[in-house]
Amino acid sequence: MSKLLEKLSLKLWSDAQQRQAFIQALIDPQPFHPCILWVTERSHQSCFQTIPPLSWQPSCVDRLAVDDRPGKHPLHQQGAYYCLDFSSVFAATTLTAVSSTPQVVLDLCAAPGGKSLLAWRLLHPHLLLSNEVIGKRVGRLISNLKRCQVHPVQVLSADPRSLADHMAQVADVVLVDAPCTGQSLLAKGEAAPGCFHPVSIQHNAKRQRRILANAAELVVPGGYIAYMTCAFSEAEDERVCAWFLRKFPEFEPQHVSLLQDFQSHLTDMPCYRMWPQSRLGAGAFTILFRKRPENVRWSKTDRRSSHPQPNPWLQTHYRWRSHRNKEK
Repeated sequence: MSKLLEKLSLKLWSDAQQRQAFIQALIDPQPFHPCILWVTERSHQSCFQTIPPLSWQPSCVDRLAVDDRPGKHPLHQQGAYYCLDFSSVFAATTLTAVSSTPQVVLDLCAAPGGKSLLAWRLLHPHLLLSNEVIGKRVGRLISNLKRCQVHPVQVLSADPRSLADHMAQVADVVLVDAPCTGQSLLAKGEAAPGCFHPVSIQHNAKRQRRILANAAELVVPGGYIAYMTCAFSEAEDERVCAWFLRKFPEFEPQHVSLLQDFQSHLTDMPCYRMWPQSRLGAGAFTILFRKRPENVRWSKTDRRSSHPQPNPWLQTHYRWRSHRNKEK
């Protein structure tokens, strides 16, 4: 066992039993139930053996028997559903606290597309913007959105700073599935080199703060930011959120009633964690911020006319778009 993992566990858990269960989940990973997000009407065929849903589980999501392989079924290639980790579903469930149907949802760190698809299914926005700054990941994002017939959606590839400079106050909901150390990958048996090293943790926390600061400029008054990671370190999660609230006092964290049983024990701030020892998923952290609605700059009608499609700068950053009236 890594001494750095043991050191992190001591920071997270005072209870020795919980600490050992957490460590065991990472050093001896066990298979999780596969999970699918239905993006079309759920098939009436007996395709899979489903697990009874949890109380907070979105109705468009199924957990399956451990030995099911949904990625190999023809319905997957047909775009009927998207395969993802149940932790991703958990993280996106903060979106259930969004109070109204948004005009625009912007996913800042979108590849490979799971959170964009969850936002599209849960919120039914008038427009979905999926942004991925890393060019080599854009193709996979486009492929997944196209296969699942998401519309209307526009795929972008721009740094969040550039987006904030050219698209201030454009989105009702901004998703920040932040780049992180990826510590939860270990619970799935995947590699995450250096994920517990303090230098790596601090490097990622700095990057997360930068992305959140840009997101603050992109959201409209009264809008939301959903922040999430797949890291366990407090420095990448609760401390980043505490910094954000100090830096941007116009935002307030929102209670998510469906996730109240997952409240982080590391803070009184309403934020939520799934731990790998729960055996539900590899692990996730999630929180929903809302920007105070004062000083609204435009009505819905005004905003609809100022949405990004006519923006000349944005036109050069489009990578793919899909609209309902262009379906074949």
